[in-house]
Amino acid sequence: MAANGAKVNLQQKYGKFTDRWSAKILAQINEMQLKAVKIKGEFVWHSHPETDEMFLVHKGRMVMRLRDGDVTLDAGELYVVPRGVEHCPFAEEECEVLLLEPVGTANTGDAGGARTVEPEWI
Repeated sequence: MAANGAKVNLQQKYGKFTDRWSAKILAQINEMQLKAVKIKGEFVWHSHPETDEMFLVHKGRMVMRLRDGDVTLDAGELYVVPRGVEHCPFAEEECEVLLLEPVGTANTGDAGGARTVEPEWI
């Protein structure tokens, strides 16, 4: 667990894991968690009825698929998926993403299933 006031090196943190679609908690800010995740391919369509979810691309390119059109994000760009909006993250090549979401937010939202994982501190 990162202590308040501790410096976090993103390159170092991303270098500590290779698994995809399994978010790693970097820090907690009040009731929000900052998570690092590596993605490649397509995730599951899902929504988070109770919360917004922020995606910030650290490295690579991803597409946030939405029912009414896609949003392409390059390194340094972010997108906030509004609460209740169905979405499906996708990346052609491996992409490093930072997520900001409330503590306890399931990665698969209301979809559940085999790809649901508990985030771990890194």
